[in-house]
Amino acid sequence: MAGKTKSKPSANGKPTVKNDIWETVVVLFQALLIALVFRSLLFQPFSIPTASLQSNLLIGDYILTSKYTYGYSKYSFSPFEFLPINGRIFGRAPEQGEIAVFRPVPQNVDYVKRVVGLPGDTIQMKNGVLNINGTAVKKERVGTKIDTDSYGTSIPVILYRETLPNGASYIVQEISDNQALDNTAEYVVPDGHFFMMGDNRDRSADSRVLRSVGYVPLENFIGKAEVRFFSIKDNINPWQIWRWPGNVRLERMFQSVYQ
Repeated sequence: MAGKTKSKPSANGKPTVKNDIWETVVVLFQALLIALVFRSLLFQPFSIPTASLQSNLLIGDYILTSKYTYGYSKYSFSPFEFLPINGRIFGRAPEQGEIAVFRPVPQNVDYVKRVVGLPGDTIQMKNGVLNINGTAVKKERVGTKIDTDSYGTSIPVILYRETLPNGASYIVQEISDNQALDNTAEYVVPDGHFFMMGDNRDRSADSRVLRSVGYVPLENFIGKAEVRFFSIKDNINPWQIWRWPGNVRLERMFQSVYQ
């Protein structure tokens, strides 16, 4: 009769019951193994906890980073960072304008910033304008808004469209052109390293701060940011489903981070 199952008979003719617990353990193990391979080799999710890339990546955005784009190193093989891997294998080098997740040399936490300087480049900020190899990067004012950081502090900011020498274009925002990191000395990016900056220029600790971030070695890159797959206001934990109504930002989900 449809819908019924039969027990499996044993050798002595008596029915036996399958070990449901063992089957469940096997299924869970297989699912975890697949998830681990997916996370280590293909895509890894990250949350955005700070305002350093606003208004492109907001606090509470969740992104997927592709591991294979830049290839693999001990940092991108998380959680297997103990593996004895030197340098990178496969993949390509990061390009100007790409948003990447990386591990700063002095840190033990992951950062997400935009690539602005390549090996051998000279980087300098002059009155809030990014200069690369002695040439000011194109910067066009496009509007204003109110920016709120992870502490709930709100302040007016000016929006600019910045266009790098390779044509990569995106929005940056500034409080003014005379903040702490708006005028710097020249930074010469060492061979095999990259210069990273946040789009929220006056609220970002990035490569301009050598003691805490500085130049990023190629092997310290974890992956290239690709897609926002979830977004929720006020950094609310996603598992708090009862808080989704009115807080989930549906308009930001399943979009490229380069729009």
